[in-house]
Amino acid sequence: MTDKLTAYAKGVLGEDAARKYLESKGMVLLNKRYHSPYGEIDLVMRDGNQLVMVEVKTRERASYEESAYAITPAKQKRLCLTARCYMAEYAADAPIRFDAVLITRSGILHIPNAFEGREW
Repeated sequence: MTDKLTAYAKGVLGEDAARKYLESKGMVLLNKRYHSPYGEIDLVMRDGNQLVMVEVKTRERASYEESAYAITPAKQKRLCLTARCYMAEYAADAPIRFDAVLITRSGILHIPNAFEGREW
């Protein structure tokens, strides 16, 4: 159980670092750790007129590429379904995109439009 708490704490720290990074780029936080029956969206941000659903991957011992592969097609589907729940709950009517923020020992990599999500 201690390992899970440590992983959870690292995830929370990574999400906070990602939020600060994105805010420094002009994005505005709307929600963090939004839950639905399908899963969780780490950060919901606004970038101009767009809603941005952000998946954060924090990996101490992985490359950016290895971290990106953790956002599998199944994970993408859960994110899309959760985004639909968010849009319905908040009556949001804005363009939406899915970004990834990868945090490794090398630093922070922001990938706008990491995937489309249209297939779901």
